[in-house]
Amino acid sequence: MRFISTKAHGALDYLTGILLIASPWLFGFNFGDEAQWVAIISGAALLVLSIMTDYEAGVMKNISMSTHLTMDVLMGIFLAASPWLFGFADYVYLPHLIIGIMEIGAGLMTERTPYHSHGMTHSHNH
Repeated sequence: MRFISTKAHGALDYLTGILLIASPWLFGFNFGDEAQWVAIISGAALLVLSIMTDYEAGVMKNISMSTHLTMDVLMGIFLAASPWLFGFADYVYLPHLIIGIMEIGAGLMTERTPYHSHGMTHSHNH
């Protein structure tokens, strides 16, 4: 069931990207190791993906919403599994796991077509 609008998804993308980049300092795992770099690189990748997606929050609009949502699911799986893949689950795993699961959910529950692609236009009469 897809009930998250692409507009809301865009806002969540930027917030999640910033949260991921800040999470090592917010949650106390800023030791310069894999845990920190997985979070930072994942956050930066999400911001770049968002900037390049053809939706309300996109700037360059080079990547389709469908591709973006597929990338969200794949990035979510990677992020959720990363504490075990890279061996840092002994001291931190919840931020990666929770944000990863949220990314998977967002990828599966967001509309596949941005509002502007429905052929509808907004007119603002001031």
